[in-house]
Amino acid sequence: MRVLLVEDHRPLAEAVGDALTRAGFTIDHAGTAREAKAMATSADYGLVLLDLGLPDGDGLRLLPTLRDGGRVPVIVLTAREALEDRLAGLDGGADDYILKPVEMSELAARCRAVLRRPGDRTATVLRVGPIAFDTSHRSVTADGRPVALGRRETAILEHLMRAAGRVVARSALDEAIYGFDDEVGPNALEAGMSRLRRALLAAGCPLPIVTVRGLGWMLAKDVAP
Repeated sequence: MRVLLVEDHRPLAEAVGDALTRAGFTIDHAGTAREAKAMATSADYGLVLLDLGLPDGDGLRLLPTLRDGGRVPVIVLTAREALEDRLAGLDGGADDYILKPVEMSELAARCRAVLRRPGDRTATVLRVGPIAFDTSHRSVTADGRPVALGRRETAILEHLMRAAGRVVARSALDEAIYGFDDEVGPNALEAGMSRLRRALLAAGCPLPIVTVRGLGWMLAKDVAP
């Protein structure tokens, strides 16, 4: 899941980014309202974390743009604790309102909770054949046995499982897995896909990940358990 973090305090942004990266998210950081607008129009985000006190404007004014018509959930992360500020944030379209300081484990849990709400796209546990993917703990099992995967391979598997039976375009995987600051080689996805296949094979559960030439990859939906 690719997340846009809008936060002008760099040490806090780095701490939040590191914590959410460990939780399995891909983080892009904007330090101003202007940067946030530009990034929101050039990438497809699954979630936005928004500070309100930005150096070039009030974060509340960004909400309609960042929500993209209500499609993208937004969590306000701010030091403004007054009741009128909380009401303005929630009435303005925020899906959650979190006061600083916040424990990073709680922040990751609140992100997952917002994404699990009815009508959103994130299930708690994904299953395809004998493979189970726990999205809360970022853990994968094959017939109940743990499968060791790196962060990139875990993200690739998640997207393939969510789209099981459909082709996932290379551009969509690139967009979801890699942030603006990631240094990515031309064959990074192929290498990650190869590592994923080897890990599943070593676990005794080779999922049929099909390469669709010129388009992307597809995970067969009907896999014998």
